[in-house]
Amino acid sequence: MAQQILEGIRVLELGQLIAGPFAAKTLADFGAHVVKVEPPGLGDPLRKWRMLHEGTSVWWEAQSRNKESVCIDLRQPEGQALVRKLAAEADVLIENFRPGTMEKWGLGWDVLHADNPRLIMLRVSGYGQTGPKKDEPGFAAVAEAMAGLRHLTGEPGRAPVRAGLSLGDTIAGLHGAMGVLLALYQRDARGGEGQVIDVALYESLFNLSESLLPEYSAFGAVRQPAGGALPGIAPSNAYPCQSGEYVLVAANGDAIFKRMMHAIGRADLAEDPALAQNDGRVKRVEEIDAAIAAWTSTQSVEAVLAVLREAEVPSGRIYTVKDIAEDPHYRARGVIESVTSAGGLTVEVPGIVPKLSGSPGAIHDRAPTLGEHTDTVLEQAGFDAAAIADLRARKVIA
Repeated sequence: MAQQILEGIRVLELGQLIAGPFAAKTLADFGAHVVKVEPPGLGDPLRKWRMLHEGTSVWWEAQSRNKESVCIDLRQPEGQALVRKLAAEADVLIENFRPGTMEKWGLGWDVLHADNPRLIMLRVSGYGQTGPKKDEPGFAAVAEAMAGLRHLTGEPGRAPVRAGLSLGDTIAGLHGAMGVLLALYQRDARGGEGQVIDVALYESLFNLSESLLPEYSAFGAVRQPAGGALPGIAPSNAYPCQSGEYVLVAANGDAIFKRMMHAIGRADLAEDPALAQNDGRVKRVEEIDAAIAAWTSTQSVEAVLAVLREAEVPSGRIYTVKDIAEDPHYRARGVIESVTSAGGLTVEVPGIVPKLSGSPGAIHDRAPTLGEHTDTVLEQAGFDAAAIADLRARKVIA
């Protein structure tokens, strides 16, 4: 395997569940050496989330690939000392505990930075390390609500819905990984030191809110939920087909709108000067949506998509994971890969994103069993067999 772009970067992951570990996974996919510290016993709770195979979540195989697992009891002073020693040799430390937890363990930034001025510390939390809400517990669902996302989802007049995924966690993880890369560049290319990256779940989601705040600031406008539509941009919606399935159509470009209207037999709308640009279409969006739905509802999904492909109108079916797994484009792009777990189960997982032409990422190791690398990592840190056996006997490690 060719050298990966982050090869030689040592990452110590203390996080659990999703946000911090997702950031570490992203770095590991591009060659970073990630040592994941887990509590003895059950380890990271993600090991038991959702569907299990022989006692371990198949999600674990995607989230923890390319990592090593070390079991250290952080409630014990000696366990804290071990992590401090490992952090002294690391490039990056990732944690997603509630603010103050690391300080309680004697592992706050001041301590770790004094030991290792080059250390970069990624801290992911619900509300950030400062501010009046910093001490409150924060999960992705609550962050989605605070960021304004949950208010926009669902149908008007009905309870908000979630996307069915922990978007707050993974999007925060991506922001965290980006922060680490920026800090590494500052340190290594510009001669700087390590620094703290403070990522809040709600802020990561708020960063994606597009025109939401500018529109409120300028006009006092509070955007409301709109189901499958994209308010202020027309036409862009989910439209019913003959079978009861839906297709997603985004014909909101001026030329695209005209092509689509001709394709569905509505030349009157295509050539209407009042609909030539988006602001005019928004004023008559209900009329336009009704015209599109009247056509799609008499057609199969395949027939609709065939017509729209011919007219070069962005459109697509609403995929289930079955559709994803069977789609040739996913396969051709290598977005689906297979891994074999420690128990021998071959399972498909999302592949490497983004794709770099000269230094691509790779899945080179399966997800670890609990504590699989404890001895190896501690030996590399200078502990001999007797010291490791003593730590294990006193339940500092497992």
